[in-house]
Amino acid sequence: MGLSLSSCSGGWGRRTAGAGGFALSEAGREDPALSGDGRFLASVVNRGGRATLLLQEQPSGRTVRLRHLGRHQPHSSPSLSWNGRYVALLVQQGSGRLAVIEDRATGQLHRLPLPGDQQPERLSLSPDARRLALELLRGGLPRVQVFELANLLEPDRPGGLSVQGGGQP
Repeated sequence: MGLSLSSCSGGWGRRTAGAGGFALSEAGREDPALSGDGRFLASVVNRGGRATLLLQEQPSGRTVRLRHLGRHQPHSSPSLSWNGRYVALLVQQGSGRLAVIEDRATGQLHRLPLPGDQQPERLSLSPDARRLALELLRGGLPRVQVFELANLLEPDRPGGLSVQGGGQP
């Protein structure tokens, strides 16, 4: 059985993100990331000459304010947990980049220090926020490392799913 994707207009029911105060041009956005439930869209936009994370509710396009990220620019490589509680991304700190996670429920900003002279290039947060995969450069050579976040963050699970058992696995 084959799968056929076609559209008379060339798109698949394509939509732009809502108004949210930014131009809706698809060319003006980079690094899109959707929360697992599809309720939030994160993307990087140019704001005043700086790469800035824009988080919007979908489908309304309402801009969601992030408490800690305005002073740590440029931004890149956003990733969202299932319900959009956690926003992970790379931010500039001095001459290097740092992986951070903002917890929108508590308002905390978690900085993830890396050992040695490793520079993060990209990241991906697992939907439940229990792990973070980082592409790291060390001495110009890329590698991928997965970090456990279970002791740092509460799980962000789809609505209706409970945490089974007790304590750490």
